[in-house]
Amino acid sequence: MTSPQRQPLLHDLAVTLAAPTVVLSLPDGNLDAAAPGAGVQGLFHADVRAVSLLRVTLRPVCEPSREHAGTVRPGAGAADGDEGWLPVVSVMNTADGPGRSRFVGLAQALGDAVPDPTVRIDRQRTVTPGLLTEQLTVRSTATTPVHLAVRVEIAGDLVTLEHAKAGLAPRSPAGRTGELSSGTGMLSWDDGTVAVTVSAPGATPDAEHSTLTWTLTVEPGESVDLHLAIEITEPDAVVTAAAPRSTWRRPDVTADDRRLPALVAQSLDDLHSLRMAMTAAPGDTFLAAGVPWFFTLFGRDSLWAARMLLPLGTDLALGTLRTLAAQQGTRTDPAAEEEPGKILHEVRRGVFDDGQGLRLPPVYYGTVDATPLWICLLHDAWRWGLPADDIKPLLPALVAALDWIDAAAQAGGGFLSYVDHSGTGLANQGWKDSGDAVRFADGRLAEAPLALAEVQGYAYEAALAGAALLDAFALPDGARWRTFAAGLADRFRARFWVSDQQGPYPAMALDRSGRPVDAVASNMGHLLATGLLDADETAAVAARLAAPDMSDAYGLRTMSSQSGGFGPLRYHCGAVWPHDTAIAVTGLARSGHPDAAAGLIEGILAAAPAFDYRLPELWGGDARTDTPAPVPYPAACRPQAWSAASAIALMTALAGLEPDVPAGRLHLRPTGSLPVGALTIAGLTLAGERLDVTIGSDGRTESVSAPAGLIVEEHAALRA
Repeated sequence: MTSPQRQPLLHDLAVTLAAPTVVLSLPDGNLDAAAPGAGVQGLFHADVRAVSLLRVTLRPVCEPSREHAGTVRPGAGAADGDEGWLPVVSVMNTADGPGRSRFVGLAQALGDAVPDPTVRIDRQRTVTPGLLTEQLTVRSTATTPVHLAVRVEIAGDLVTLEHAKAGLAPRSPAGRTGELSSGTGMLSWDDGTVAVTVSAPGATPDAEHSTLTWTLTVEPGESVDLHLAIEITEPDAVVTAAAPRSTWRRPDVTADDRRLPALVAQSLDDLHSLRMAMTAAPGDTFLAAGVPWFFTLFGRDSLWAARMLLPLGTDLALGTLRTLAAQQGTRTDPAAEEEPGKILHEVRRGVFDDGQGLRLPPVYYGTVDATPLWICLLHDAWRWGLPADDIKPLLPALVAALDWIDAAAQAGGGFLSYVDHSGTGLANQGWKDSGDAVRFADGRLAEAPLALAEVQGYAYEAALAGAALLDAFALPDGARWRTFAAGLADRFRARFWVSDQQGPYPAMALDRSGRPVDAVASNMGHLLATGLLDADETAAVAARLAAPDMSDAYGLRTMSSQSGGFGPLRYHCGAVWPHDTAIAVTGLARSGHPDAAAGLIEGILAAAPAFDYRLPELWGGDARTDTPAPVPYPAACRPQAWSAASAIALMTALAGLEPDVPAGRLHLRPTGSLPVGALTIAGLTLAGERLDVTIGSDGRTESVSAPAGLIVEEHAALRA
């Protein structure tokens, strides 16, 4: 959305979050959005930056009188001028669980004059929705008392997210926030919409310089705790925190390859912190798409993440389905891309204007795939045990979504296609939504209207899923949708397949004139699990995905390294997206191509340690033989909902779980020898009950503990 030249960097920032609040800081815990090369630092609340400066410094002070020894004293006079203030030298930062981070720094100018550090600052940061708290602990092992002042510089510009995303400088706090008020240990500012209050017990505030200062003495072998709290209120917020109750059961995962349990554990921490709700329906939880650019409801992203997390329970799926159904399109509005039955793309607190020509209304429907994906999630949640009483109220939305698919296919000459009707919306409206994402093999850009390959697969799957639901709930038109699916498959087979020297493969799209857009791309991987392809076609796709030009990176490349538009750090034309890889792995495993799946799984597991197991939105598509670790994409969201959820999708693919609760069956389809060795997953959720499974390193199921009443059927490993 932002021009590459101005795209702010955030790959090396420390992230602490509890939706809808997040801190993006330097590795030492400080943040200064005005510093050169600062990236997108700040304390954000939904789409607003509440704090643009938060910096801790210290300096020695003269020995106080005896009556103040060992106490925290008001810092009057300590903030005068800026001379003598010293930075805290960072030596460690780490995530410390959902919404928590820990930073350790050294005060090198204080304490004993010896090589070893004797004074350090521990900084424990905790984020809960609308609140940042920090405990600063000054610890001393010096042989004499240490006298110092600790200063916190803090300010907020209250700019919108798109202002920060455009790489624009922070606005002046005084000009933006109005009069800054102060009280005992307190500062505050607001713009009439968002209000920020900072409290620091025992500190002296200086409203003119936006500082809070403590003066203290730390005795040998002792420590002193200082406390800071930043509270954000937004009465007219669009999104809010999810209900505090647990949204899913957390499984216990063990494997011979310890990277998988570590990845699952960190991913679940991140997913917990990304839980969000709409203020109009606070009981319906969904996942915000990602930090910081997509820290809100996104149809496609939230649907895919909920779908990948179904093995942990159906509550998240239900909240996501309800939230999106509540805002399903009811009219035709080209400016918002709204159409009857259509599922939205994103929700913002106001108009999103990036200053580069992209201008989206607060509720924007510019997505061609969210509607069929909504149907697929409803169907899969039903198969995982979502109760009929929860499904029945969603059936009108199902019928409306199916009708939208039919109308879209008729308008697109038999395929679901898109074009930006407003001229200020997204030029591309599939998951690869950057303006240069859809290319021919020679690198030329394709012109809209565009019909994406994977979207036809989603529509095919949705038609059959919708038919199954209509039949199960005694509604008409099941046969109509099975006929629609068969016709779509025939049209796809006739129009999308192309060939090169390596053989046949599906084009990534059809362009405005109906020509196949023939770049070899990961779009074809999304077709594998939809049922659109026959066995020979599936084998052809599997072979293309397993070839080095697609899979010798740290995961699946979005575009072949042999294509004309390829670049390892091109957002959708060569980089690796973990969710894209996980979708392909799921299809490969189900269709009997375990070796191709295993290679991609190893790529993700090899990348995970480089990111401390917090998978970002994407990373570079460099070959594993060329770089010892994945190259970060500098503006990638981290964490990202569907990236974190990919860990669960990979785990599920390895286990070969395919439930059908309405039919009373749990199918186990082992893939053969597992790339992670022996695997035990205890505490999955099926039909609201516990599910445990253990698989040997040879891929055979050793034990299953399934809910009572379900028949467990283990099938022979598929080998295509």
